[in-house]
Amino acid sequence: MEFEAYPLDPTYYDEMFLPDGTPREHFRPLFEALGELSNDELSSIQERVTRSFSNEGITFTVYGDEEATERIIPVDCLPRVLSGAEWAELVRGLTQRLNALNRFLQDIYNEERIIADGVIPADMVKTCPQYRVEMRGASPPHGAWVSICGTDLVRTNDGFLVLEDNLRVPSGVSYMVANRKAVKAGLRRLYRHSRVQDVEHYGRMLRQTLVELAPGGRSDPCIVLLTPGVYNSAFYEHMFLAREIGAALVEGRDLLVNEGIVYMRTTTGLRRVDVVYRRVDDDFIDPLVFRADSLLGVPGLMHAYRLGNVTLVNAPGTGVADDKSVYAYVPDIIRYYLGEEPLLASVETYLCRRPEHLEYTLDNLENLIVKRVGESGGYGMLVGPHATPAEREEYAVQLRANPADFISQPVLPLSRAPCLIDDRFEPRHVDLRPFVLHGRKTRMVPGAFCRVALRRGSIVVNSSQGGGGKDLWVLGD
Repeated sequence: MEFEAYPLDPTYYDEMFLPDGTPREHFRPLFEALGELSNDELSSIQERVTRSFSNEGITFTVYGDEEATERIIPVDCLPRVLSGAEWAELVRGLTQRLNALNRFLQDIYNEERIIADGVIPADMVKTCPQYRVEMRGASPPHGAWVSICGTDLVRTNDGFLVLEDNLRVPSGVSYMVANRKAVKAGLRRLYRHSRVQDVEHYGRMLRQTLVELAPGGRSDPCIVLLTPGVYNSAFYEHMFLAREIGAALVEGRDLLVNEGIVYMRTTTGLRRVDVVYRRVDDDFIDPLVFRADSLLGVPGLMHAYRLGNVTLVNAPGTGVADDKSVYAYVPDIIRYYLGEEPLLASVETYLCRRPEHLEYTLDNLENLIVKRVGESGGYGMLVGPHATPAEREEYAVQLRANPADFISQPVLPLSRAPCLIDDRFEPRHVDLRPFVLHGRKTRMVPGAFCRVALRRGSIVVNSSQGGGGKDLWVLGD
């Protein structure tokens, strides 16, 4: 297939093509390989990739007004490609960012120096719904409040930007590995010749990180993955990761706490648990400390944690650092703790808790994206240019009623990458979610979950909002 009809727009950075239409050097092998494939051959590759996701049962859940619907995640067969130098830039920037955020969390739950020095307002931290007073005085192993981070990145003509940090129970890494498996099988010869770096060892790297966090430095700790259960939207990923790291997949009812020690019920009796990789939100992990009506957690789990008898990954209370209001302060957080300039830029952000920012947002709703500070997954968001006047006015009422619950940002010209849409190449907006691991040191596999807005003209890449996935190829040097 050829790219003659593929439209380029200088407003958007195109991942494959330079502005004059020539392919970028690291994309050239893919460009040439696609040119040698017939329409039928490429359609067959796409069909096999789609079928592999269906056969594996790789699903996500869309929550509507009345019910939840389980769907197969759409995946595009054309990989996005990054050069080794581009990836190295992201690794440096993300390592710096996670280091600073872990120091921030250690500080706000202990000495509170950043608040005392006036870098960030006390009320923004203390009134954040994700701030957990129960974590005051805590010090996780190796300062690893966040051991598993999924940071969303976008690219414009000015370079890469951090869109948001996901520090609580970040998801999507199973899609990264599944995308690779499916696309690699469809483009096997090109994959081999392109010197693509592997991502399949993520599970081994994650296990190594979790082992390093075990209490007392135990060399062969018992690790469990705590899931809300089969009806959770990410349950496929929970099963996948438990298998990858050799952990037992457990629900709250499978664990108990006795005299400050966590045990797992097994067919041969109780077994002590050292590390809990939790995929259950803070509110539900321990009904004796957080929500008393939770049936998902383990009574006494927080007591065992505070005694140092078990490690929770990620630590409770980390959500305060990925609150969308705190996001605006991350560049200052990096400067404060590391004495360095941020290597990755953030998106200009207006905090509606500030009267002048609220007025600016209300006056420019048609040009802004407005988000609730605690939401994720694309829910509760207004995309001003794509909203009707009535929708904007309805949102303005909510803004005026509770300004501190909202931030706004300019609509970014997200980069675009070629996708196979109805048997032809069309550009679609993309972002990137690399996964950063932190134990004794920080680690990253050379890959990411690349999300793509499959609806023409859409800039919302979330699977819950009509987006899909792509494989990301990071080339070797």
